[in-house]
Amino acid sequence: MSGPRESWYDDEAGPVVRLFAVTRGRSATRRTDIDMLTLVATSEFGVLRRHEPEYAQIVRLAREPQSVAELAARLRLPMTATKILVGDLIGDGVLDFRVPLSNSGNGSGTGDIAMLRALRDGIRAL
Repeated sequence: MSGPRESWYDDEAGPVVRLFAVTRGRSATRRTDIDMLTLVATSEFGVLRRHEPEYAQIVRLAREPQSVAELAARLRLPMTATKILVGDLIGDGVLDFRVPLSNSGNGSGTGDIAMLRALRDGIRAL
């Protein structure tokens, strides 16, 4: 090691920031209506007032509707951290969201298979 900078910075990986710093110490979101299949899109009425780069990336990616799982994959963040950040942006009015329909009442279970296939296809597209 040639200097103190090398202990926390890797030229290939970039700066290392612990997740609790990104989420400001939070380990869960207070919003119970957000899961990995929740679709989010940038609201035409919201104004981004947060300065952290992760929020700006989410807003940029959500110009087209994205699931929370897709955002987590593209941001390379754990699902929990992504849900916290998305919840903040929904609360600020920057993102609109739609919770997927529950298939538990249809009895056939075919909606579950279609949803899993759509998720698989989305992951393959990444």
